[in-house]
Amino acid sequence: MSESQRFQLGTIGALSLSVVSSVSIVICNKALISTLGFTFATTLTSWHLLVTFCSLHVALWMKLFEHKPFDPRAVMGFGILNGTSIGLLNLSLGFNSVGFYQMTKLAIIPCTVLLETLFFRKIFSRSIQFSLLILLCGVGIATVTDLQLNALGSFLSLLAVITTCVAQIMTNTIQKKFKVSSTQLLYQSCPYQAMTLFIVGPFLDGLLTNQNVFAFRYTPQVLFFIVLSCLIAVSVNFSTFLVIGKTSAVTYQVLGHLKTCLVLAFGYVLLHDPFRWRNILGISIAVVGMVIYSYCCTLESQQKANEASAPLAQAKESESDPLLSVENGAAILGDGGVQKAPVWNSNKDLHA
Repeated sequence: MSESQRFQLGTIGALSLSVVSSVSIVICNKALISTLGFTFATTLTSWHLLVTFCSLHVALWMKLFEHKPFDPRAVMGFGILNGTSIGLLNLSLGFNSVGFYQMTKLAIIPCTVLLETLFFRKIFSRSIQFSLLILLCGVGIATVTDLQLNALGSFLSLLAVITTCVAQIMTNTIQKKFKVSSTQLLYQSCPYQAMTLFIVGPFLDGLLTNQNVFAFRYTPQVLFFIVLSCLIAVSVNFSTFLVIGKTSAVTYQVLGHLKTCLVLAFGYVLLHDPFRWRNILGISIAVVGMVIYSYCCTLESQQKANEASAPLAQAKESESDPLLSVENGAAILGDGGVQKAPVWNSNKDLHA
């Protein structure tokens, strides 16, 4: 199996793991929040990250991956930024309608494209842009129901979009700049993310729910779903860093909207949530956009691979053909001088 085939196989595995784990944790958290009344989302996320760090520490002790320290300031800044973006997204949901919150999540893709174009000179083809437009229209039709605006909610949503975009772009750039794997980056940034959310989580949850997380009645059923949610979160956090590292922040957001469509479908099938014609239409349009996006990305990656391999193939061909080497080359002498090799004349050989 070639290196490119192994990379493609690893990417498919990372995407599949991300979809399965994310849909699973949404269903688990929906039961925990809606059915059991545990509405402390930010504090729960801090527990997710704490369990993820402990799991990775055990994996490190078992020598399943190698610890690779790098710039501590970059790690701390990245971890705090990631934790802040999660808290801002939860605040955005608390101070806005569900419809406006979904619009906030949709705005992450065009904002990411804009930032990568301005600061990283990344070029997105018209076909990629068109597929993203179809995707966003489809998800918008399926999920956005109302758009109630308020100044504070809009400001929080703007901050949430910016911090989320920057954090996801940094996830990709840090892995490439410092040559660290997704596991190594997650292991080093997890404590800062968990600390940030553990400090602000109870305050934010109290502000949004008017309840105290420490005064909640933790029944065995609630504890079971909290533990299950934390275990699934290990896979969610790992696959998130893995997907962004292997692909890009935009691709991860496209994958996120695929998860949204799957959650809507599973909610209708398993939980009998209300499902209208606009949900079906929106999901169908979104799936078309995802297919076009995947096809365009595959096509462009193949073109880049062909362009990169063409000069190497020409160089190997010239090295393997002695006639081309004699006609075009020169013999290098031991004293540093260059002596032209005799040119072969095919017409002269024939007349002889």
